[in-house]
Amino acid sequence: MTSINTNTSAMTALQSLQSINSSLDQTQARISTGYRVGDAKDNAAYWSIATTMRSDNNALSAVSDSLGIGAATVDAAYNGINSAKDVLDEIKAKLTTATGEGVDKTKVQSEITALQDQLKTIAASSSFSGQNWLSNTEATTEKSIVSSLSRDANGKIGIDSIKVDIDSLRLISGGAGMLDKSIDIVQFEAASGTSTVEGGLVDIAGETISFSISQNGAAARTVEINEQTLLDAGLTGTEIKSDADLKAVYRQALSDAGIKGVDVEIDTTTGDVKFTSLETFTVGPARSTDDTTGADGAIDVSALGLGVSGTDTPVAAGATGVFSTSVLDIDISGGGVSSEQVQAYMKVVDEALSQVTTAGSSLGAVQNRIEMQTTFVSKLMDTLDKGVGTLVDADMTEESTRLKALQTQQQLGVQALSIANSSSQSLLSLFR
Repeated sequence: MTSINTNTSAMTALQSLQSINSSLDQTQARISTGYRVGDAKDNAAYWSIATTMRSDNNALSAVSDSLGIGAATVDAAYNGINSAKDVLDEIKAKLTTATGEGVDKTKVQSEITALQDQLKTIAASSSFSGQNWLSNTEATTEKSIVSSLSRDANGKIGIDSIKVDIDSLRLISGGAGMLDKSIDIVQFEAASGTSTVEGGLVDIAGETISFSISQNGAAARTVEINEQTLLDAGLTGTEIKSDADLKAVYRQALSDAGIKGVDVEIDTTTGDVKFTSLETFTVGPARSTDDTTGADGAIDVSALGLGVSGTDTPVAAGATGVFSTSVLDIDISGGGVSSEQVQAYMKVVDEALSQVTTAGSSLGAVQNRIEMQTTFVSKLMDTLDKGVGTLVDADMTEESTRLKALQTQQQLGVQALSIANSSSQSLLSLFR
């Protein structure tokens, strides 16, 4: 039916064109913004999820920055620990030099003092952004590095961190650090007997006196004293005439047996002989044997202060005291510093080296943890970006194809509306 009141064709064409224009506007908006869901009205659920995830991703960016600062702080501490280890090695080498005969310990100490000052400089300088883990006296020793952000099923946010206890990392800490705290070294002593050589010389011509020493539970080593030992110790002839001679002979015999760290002391008043060490040891029975025949010799080993170990029962050294000092307090410049004291200082440095090495290992583990977490956070941020993109990003290939189609539909719609509007003119021709 043709009506002059209602142009149904035009109305249909107009509605179709309006729908096409609406779709075209939507497609152009997606192309211009790149988003399929740009506002809550586009898809409320997806928009809400995407907004939350974007917020979390921004927070993860801050976490990544925190990890970067933490990594720099740990690197500064590790560099300090590693440098301190090298300096401690140098101090140990200087102390080893000081154990030699005829070494000017005062000059060696001047070098050690310079190295001690270097340790202080290293500890004071190993800081980043005001944080120094190697030189401080803070009561709170646990440091936190923000490492991750999580959200549970109920939307509750949780923040995790990497904990670092710097108490075991501090080099200097008001007498509690690895370098300025006193390190106790236990001293061991085995009383051997009483020397009588001062009252009457001992001639060992043709004889070999032997006994054994076991250190730290290891296999015993045989120590022998014979004519050659006396010659190597600087004596002339085959006679031991004084306690000073006897001490030199013992030290030479211990050296010949490859025994290190065990010394001998002879009381100049009583003649008491004792072996000393900073490690546990046992002195075995002593015997006197003829070099030529292998038969029992005629020398009474007790005359050389080996009376106790002349029995069949080994004598185990007992703890007699504690040597205590810190690395920064080592001083060998005094005239009365003995070889045993220098060895005790070396033990102190060894203990400090062990602690510093352990601290370096701990920091290395933290470095590795931070590196792994940094990589994880970076990948997690990429994953969240990808997930959000899947929800709200527009498929540009699809949208460009749709744009072409809608533009064509728009042109056809305009043509259809134009044709529908011209139908009224055709109706007038019927009345002419």
